[in-house]
Amino acid sequence: MTEPTYSVEKECPVCQQKFNVTRTRGRQILVKQDSDFCSYFQDINPYYYTIWVCPHCGYAATDIYFAELSVAAKDKIAKFLANRAVNVNYSGNRTREQAISTYKLAIFFAELIAAPASKLADLYLKLSWLYREGENGADEKSALAIACEQYEQALFRERLPIGTLSEAAVSYLIGELARRTDQTEKALLYLGKVVGNPAAKLEPRVFKMARAAWHEAKAARDGEKVPAEAVAD
Repeated sequence: MTEPTYSVEKECPVCQQKFNVTRTRGRQILVKQDSDFCSYFQDINPYYYTIWVCPHCGYAATDIYFAELSVAAKDKIAKFLANRAVNVNYSGNRTREQAISTYKLAIFFAELIAAPASKLADLYLKLSWLYREGENGADEKSALAIACEQYEQALFRERLPIGTLSEAAVSYLIGELARRTDQTEKALLYLGKVVGNPAAKLEPRVFKMARAAWHEAKAARDGEKVPAEAVAD
């Protein structure tokens, strides 16, 4: 049977030393997806391996952006890491706790170099999913709240689309994360923007999810049950 992960050699953009990273093999089979886009897979959780960590200097970032460092960012990270002893090695199969640690490292370095809010939002959102998998509700909620705040900043300051997310999708996600973290008025505001925007109907899945979440948030605010017809097709 083919192993679900494999190893590949990469070069660290900070210290220029080579190291092995573990990647998931092929496309994973999706089992289900939560309303904040957290996906569940059949064989292995690819979120465990999204963050690459250099065992030589300790620099960590997502696989997509690992090598994308400006000269100023490299200098800032190198200056911080100078004369610091590093003892990290996340190659090979990772546990959930190890995966969580890699996200915390990536968040630290992203904040150190003042990465765009959208990148921090993505890191905090995926971190919250790992906490959810481990049924750590308090830390999940805390990470979701920060992700919500960062996506809101990204919507105000960054060019759309944000990654693969359209304006409607980002607005929906802000609203849904607000709803999940008991920020009901903010949830209703952003979800209402999606539901009330005729252009959002061009993205029927996002529109339907926004409508369902808006009804849930309104019912939670008013202490009511969500009527079945409110979330029906």
